[in-house]
Amino acid sequence: MKYLGAHVSAAGGVDQAVRRAVEIGANAFALFTKNQRQWQSKPLSNEVIEAFRSACGRNDFGPGQILPHDSYLINLGHPEAEGLAKSRAAFLDEFQRCEQLGIDRLNFHPGSHLKKISETDCLSRIAESINEALAATRDVTAVIENTAGQGSNLGWRFEHLAEIIEQVEDKSRVGVCLDTCHAFAAGYDLRTPEATTATLDEFDRVVGVPYLRGMHLNDAKSELGSRVDRHHSLGQGNIGLDAFTTLMRDPRLDGMPLILETIDPTIWADEIAWLRAQQAA
Repeated sequence: MKYLGAHVSAAGGVDQAVRRAVEIGANAFALFTKNQRQWQSKPLSNEVIEAFRSACGRNDFGPGQILPHDSYLINLGHPEAEGLAKSRAAFLDEFQRCEQLGIDRLNFHPGSHLKKISETDCLSRIAESINEALAATRDVTAVIENTAGQGSNLGWRFEHLAEIIEQVEDKSRVGVCLDTCHAFAAGYDLRTPEATTATLDEFDRVVGVPYLRGMHLNDAKSELGSRVDRHHSLGQGNIGLDAFTTLMRDPRLDGMPLILETIDPTIWADEIAWLRAQQAA
């Protein structure tokens, strides 16, 4: 079964994200559990936690259908001690919030070397950051998102993801979220059914499909291999609709949250309905 949704707003409380997911016909969703552009937010109250858990229960959202994203400020591969410590503390807080809400995975961008350390050293710092968070928590999986490769961001090659995972001590609690726009911008072709299947096969060869814990379904304003992260609505960008039809028919993507981050929230319900229809077409 395909779990389809979008990254919805949690304005007014995290439980409101559940309501917004239901309104667009989703059976999966993503959210920020705190303000993604601030280092610190007030702790989750017992009332907020209960409201979220109750809303999920009433609407049949299990842990495997929710893919929260951490703060954009966090850099788990930061080359400087102060920045790394600050990022690791914020990352642990994100993990703990997921624990409190009963969410079993946390999606995050791996990190950037800022042109101050080598790629190898940065990837090792990212893995160490993950190991620290996993050691201090239980039941939440670290889900690394592939990037478009802008600036000094790592994670744009499947080999980067594999190198991080290799250094994570608890392999049962690490996975990947594959973003279609990011993959395309990084040079992985998705413009035809054959190219889409070949890219997923390449991911399986380098990283392993068993590590895939979610996807972001986005078309791309950016060009193939441009290393520029610019999302677009499905079928309106340079990837085109064939990729998403192909993904909807691939059983390797069953049982995980498949999340829209496309640019027009007013058509998310239509995009979800279209994606769902591709499975039976």
